[in-house]
Order: sequence, then C-alpha cells, then structure tokens
Amino acid sequence: MNGAMKGKGFLVLAGMILVLLAGCSAQSITEDGAPSINIDVSKIPNAVPRPYYGALKSSPYQLAGISYQPIATSAGFRQEGVASWYGTKFQGRKTANGETYDLYAMTAAHKTLPLPSYVRVINKANGRSVVVRVNDRGPFHDNRIVDLSYAAAKKLGFQDKGTASVVLEGIETFAVINEVPQLSAGRDEAVVPIVIYVQVAALSSRIGAEALQKRLQSLISQPVLVTQTDKERDGLYRVRVGPLVDRSDALKLGDLLADASFERVHLVFE
Repeated sequence: MNGAMKGKGFLVLAGMILVLLAGCSAQSITEDGAPSINIDVSKIPNAVPRPYYGALKSSPYQLAGISYQPIATSAGFRQEGVASWYGTKFQGRKTANGETYDLYAMTAAHKTLPLPSYVRVINKANGRSVVVRVNDRGPFHDNRIVDLSYAAAKKLGFQDKGTASVVLEGIETFAVINEVPQLSAGRDEAVVPIVIYVQVAALSSRIGAEALQKRLQSLISQPVLVTQTDKERDGLYRVRVGPLVDRSDALKLGDLLADASFERVHLVFE
C-alpha cells in the first residue's frame, strides 16, 4: 500500500513537472526577448554589402488591410524614425526573403526596402552606426520604421530600452564596387595591378587556419592561402582565396562562400 501511494505520488509529481515545462515552452514561443546568454557583439562584423544576382523581392503586398509598395533600389534612400528589435521568439523562423532569422546576425526588417538590400543605421542618441542586410518585412507599427536583429540593436546600444531614434541610409552595392580605384588603360607596365582576395577568416591558430585552408580547397578551384604579413602583428593567420583580378568573380565567390555558412567573408584589395 505504501509503495502504491509512493507510485501515485511520483506520477502526480511527474505530471506537475510536465505542466510546468509546457508552460515554460508556451512562454518562450509567445513572448519575444533577448537570448539567455550574454553575447559579445564586438566580435560580430557588420553585414558586407554585395550585389545580389537574383530577382529582388519588391512586389506590392497587403497586410491587415494596408497596402505597401516596396521601392526598386536602396540607392539614395534616407529615413528618420524609431527602430525596434526582435529576438528569441523569431529565432530560426523564415524571413520574408526566405532566409532563416538569426538574432546573432546583422539583419533587419523594413516595410518597403527591396529584399535583399543594405542600410546603415545610425543611433542619434550616441552616434553609433551599423550596416545591416534587410531580409525581412516589418515592423508593422505606425511609429516604427525598422526592426533590427538583437545583435544589431545591442551594437547600437539600445537593446535594454527596446527602441531608439535612428537614421537609415541606403547603401547601393554597385556604388561600393565602383569605389575600388581603376587603373588607366595606358598605365606604366611597371605598375602592379590591383588584385583581390576573398578573406574567409582570421584565426589565432595556424593549425586551425591550415585545416580551414584544406577544407576550402576541397570545395573550390581557386588557390587558398594562409598569410601572416609583417604589417599584421596581431598574431592572426588570414585564410584567403586568390589572388583574383575580376571584381565580379570575387563577389560571386564571396556570395558562394557566404551561402556555404562562411559568415565572415569579405573582400581585400591590394
């Protein structure tokens, strides 16, 4: 009898635990917020503007009876207003662009900018700025103009307040490319032409860098180098693909590597 009572007590206790767990799970799904662990956002680089070779998502759409007409390009775009951020509730969900939302990535949601596009966001209160990739729609509040990832909001310093007064400045990716200096057709033959490297990572371990070099070399045909020059006295080993001479090829390769989850890819011009 005593054993039976103990058994019943165990079942009741187990049932209570399941109810509590179910309640916690429901709360995590319905309520948005910051991640449970603190993250050092200084280690998260800004989004790197690069051309998108597919069709931009800029079709008109309706939500809650309101019509929205996205613009065709971010070139010359400027807007002032209130920024907010979204976090754990949306982690892992699909964005309007079909990508997966990552609160640790430098991304944003906007009602009318083309998807994808890039904007610089400036916090008017402290002057901090970040570059984010716009890959989602929102925020659908009358007084807000952009929803940032948690990481972007923390880099701007308003993750605790929830909102901030900001300025948005559109970045035209082709303008970024054209800023690279061009050599004239009649240049002196002694002048060394500009070359481009696609830098994939900067690691403190040479063994780790060489392991990444081997992994990359199995994926692509271009040469993969591990470099550490005299000017780079930070002790880091750069893993780079190149040299390349065509910017469009370098950008396509950068996109390919970014799609393969190499998140810190950027171009280096020498």
